Amino acid sequence: MPELSVIVHGPNTQDRLTGLLASLAAHPHPGVEVIVAAVGAWAQETARAYAPEMLVLPLPDGTDNAAARSAGAARAAGRWLHFVHAKDGLPVGAPRMVAERAADLPAEVDVLLFDHVRSTWETSGLPSDDGPLLARAGRAAHPLDALARAALRVTPLLGNRALRTTFWRAHEAELTTPDEPFAAYASLLLADHIAALNQVAYDSHELRPESLPPVTPEEHFALVDRYETLLTRARNRTPATPTTGPAPHTVLYDVMVRDCLRTFARTHMPDAAAREFFRRAAEAAVRHRPPEYRRPAGPEGIRRALLEENAYTRYRAFQAANRARRAAKSAVRGRGRQVAAAVGDRHYRKALSRPVDPGLAVFAAYWNRGVACNPAAIAAKLTELAPQIHPVWVVTPENAPLLPPHTDHVLPGTRRYREVLATAKYLVNNVNYPNAVVKRPDAVHLQTHHGTPLKRMGVDQREFPAAAKGLDFQALLARIDKWDYSVSANSHSTRMWERAYPSRFTSLDYGYPRNDVFYSATAADIRAVRDRLGIPPTHRAILYAPTHRDYEAGWTPRLDLATLADQLGEDTVLLIRGHYFYDGTPSPLTALRRTGRIIDVSAYDPVEDLSLAADALVTDYSSIMFDYANLDRPIVVYADDWETYRSTRGVYFDLLAEPPGQVARTQRELTEILTTEAWHDEGAAKARAAFRRRFCEYDDGHAAERVVRRVFLGESEDALPPVIPLELRTPAPSPREAV
Repeated sequence: MPELSVIVHGPNTQDRLTGLLASLAAHPHPGVEVIVAAVGAWAQETARAYAPEMLVLPLPDGTDNAAARSAGAARAAGRWLHFVHAKDGLPVGAPRMVAERAADLPAEVDVLLFDHVRSTWETSGLPSDDGPLLARAGRAAHPLDALARAALRVTPLLGNRALRTTFWRAHEAELTTPDEPFAAYASLLLADHIAALNQVAYDSHELRPESLPPVTPEEHFALVDRYETLLTRARNRTPATPTTGPAPHTVLYDVMVRDCLRTFARTHMPDAAAREFFRRAAEAAVRHRPPEYRRPAGPEGIRRALLEENAYTRYRAFQAANRARRAAKSAVRGRGRQVAAAVGDRHYRKALSRPVDPGLAVFAAYWNRGVACNPAAIAAKLTELAPQIHPVWVVTPENAPLLPPHTDHVLPGTRRYREVLATAKYLVNNVNYPNAVVKRPDAVHLQTHHGTPLKRMGVDQREFPAAAKGLDFQALLARIDKWDYSVSANSHSTRMWERAYPSRFTSLDYGYPRNDVFYSATAADIRAVRDRLGIPPTHRAILYAPTHRDYEAGWTPRLDLATLADQLGEDTVLLIRGHYFYDGTPSPLTALRRTGRIIDVSAYDPVEDLSLAADALVTDYSSIMFDYANLDRPIVVYADDWETYRSTRGVYFDLLAEPPGQVARTQRELTEILTTEAWHDEGAAKARAAFRRRFCEYDDGHAAERVVRRVFLGESEDALPPVIPLELRTPAPSPREAV
């Protein structure tokens, strides 16, 4: 029995079905069956091209979506159903990912929610707004009453959820409706328990409105009818468990009012139809308002009050007044910004007229987060070898209190900030300085980067809009053209930087300065780090450091960390390092800090300390693996969504074909690797050796010295310390050796 039945349904609108079926056929999975409920001759002809890999159910023209879904579900053999409209798409590997997540769910779970991206006739791969909601839900199963605030605000698509087959068949009469949002909401109201998957497993394609029949007033009125029916069901539900959060009826009521007001504001209905829509929405707002409901403050509260009063004319006047107010405020803000920018620009231009200061170097890292990464290692070596050059760090106000004592620094936008950027001989960064920074002919811009590229970077992101997120490539190229030097850790990086950032910079094939510590740290240093982290000397420490995903708005650990900690035993400590892109979001690890065996080190700096303290690294596609490989310690790749990551972000090589150690695709596989000898067996060591030869090519403990001598002291290549061959290097001792 397959775990998942993918039910593709509907006509082949604008030939969208062809690409969907081609993708499914190119990436089959033994736990997934595909059933095509093909409506009309064109859909049937398209689907038959992929038989016998797929079961094709021919349905006559005019068969609505509800009937097509039911026809496909009736033939399904899978334990779970995923309804996919023929116009939509599935990211590569999505069915496998959903099937494997569903297989691990307890029997009481009826609905599995997951994230999606949106595509239109103009763009593709736009993130949804559901990521933070799904991240908040976590990976545990909950009854709707405990999850209403998040689940009922997830976009109401059948494509962004899987339904247990037995659940569907028990409630098919209530879920079989052409109104897909109604069915999506009803599935939650009927479910026993709900689970979430904070990963993209669906691509909802919006057709160009001009290619579709115009929306009638009756269809707008049906929106109100839908919510009235759903609210009645929600009010009559018996709560599954007591909860302190808002009841489903209250959440759904808020969703209804918001949706009705948005539809009223954004849809150009004739006046008579608009008045009738407003009246119906007003009656529904009064009839279904929960006793405990409180309108929000501010303009939104006024809108809702006017709706409840059915004050159509006053609402229109309020809209007009708000539009005028926003236009006026925008004009004032624009003038204010122009004045401030003009003053700042004059200061900067005046400073540019001064001579370049050969004794001044400006440093920044990670968008002004503080003293970190390659710039920090270079600055430290600069103080040792060229104390006549004064370093000044650019940091944000919130990070300034975290700087090491006596660190000279400037805040972005201040007068001194402009002065040092205008007059410094050296500008060092692991990202880019703002577009407005002028490249003076006698100044030196040093780009250090902050990782070895597995994922696509720079101009190579043009093919991956979900990753690029509107990146201005012309502005990017202008920033690149300011680089004089680009630091590289290996030949692979050198080639990829030249490809991703095409310009005239000189590549410094010296290694990453931040990795020097992996060859200079002593046993005492490692003991001290582990002591600061609270790791007992006899315990194994595993660092779990996943990367950022462009298709996820928030971070949810992709592992059940509590279960993993239990399975690894009392003598293993998990160090959990969330990606810095998620700074400021609530940590999902708060509830997992038990008995000292799970330690959230997301805010710990420097990350190199964590690597030194860890006996092994578990990561997915993070560049930390390339740095950690210098220590010649075990690395395990947890690649549960490799296909999705590869297709949405793009990669430069197949990590699964050239891994740094063992590869796990599920938590069960990861647990087996870590609880047996597999994590450090002969096969893992062989893979790691090949990986180190390729990606630790120039890292030998002297990278920072080479950079300082070449860039700041002007020494020739021949005078620099030569790169020590890999077989002659001695990494820092392992934690076991340091005891």
